[in-house]
Amino acid sequence: MRSVVRVRLEAGARVLQFTRTHPSTEPGYVTLLGTLEASLTRAGEIATRQHNGLAIARGAKTRRMELRRELHVQVLPHLIRVGQAAAKNQPDLAKRFVLPSSSVTYKTYLTAATAMLNLAETQRDLLVSKGLTGSALEDLGRLVKEFETASNDARNARVQHIGARTDLDLVAGEIMEIIRILDGINRYRFGKDPEGMAEWNAAKQVPALPFRTPTPRPEPTPPKPGDVASAA
Repeated sequence: MRSVVRVRLEAGARVLQFTRTHPSTEPGYVTLLGTLEASLTRAGEIATRQHNGLAIARGAKTRRMELRRELHVQVLPHLIRVGQAAAKNQPDLAKRFVLPSSSVTYKTYLTAATAMLNLAETQRDLLVSKGLTGSALEDLGRLVKEFETASNDARNARVQHIGARTDLDLVAGEIMEIIRILDGINRYRFGKDPEGMAEWNAAKQVPALPFRTPTPRPEPTPPKPGDVASAA
């Protein structure tokens, strides 16, 4: 949750508590109180959705990393060595059984692993005759499927997290609008009650967030006259 949203929600919770301890029978006041309470409830639900999306995304990314490591270190090297041996019978296989770089994107790695799996399925008999273990293709198929599932989970959870963040921004803005309206009402109600006014001001206060000063970029050092001459 972004800091600006958090402090607004905290202000909304304080204002809600204030309105409950300083009730009013005015219809407009009662309506605003109900709207504020509903907005805070909705914000809590959205915050939970945002947290869950982030947790799922992190778990899926961790699992995807583990799967690529298993593919890269254990399963694919065995298949590729057998594929290189099979290339003596079918030379075109040499360029198709190649271990992808560990630095490529997850999508690129999954595409390469899937292509080798499909190729190996069509050349199963030849590869088995060159030493491919019986469970290797089944393990590769399982890992590729899990890899794809983890990638989809990470992507969907990320979308969920971003959507929840946008929704939280909106509901936090709605809460601040309610607080502004209540501020006008309470200034009228407590205009002659310094203690009540002080309590209200403390409740509605939104702390200022620390300002991060951007790190200035160093100015380029001008060339010395001797450098210019030597460059010429």
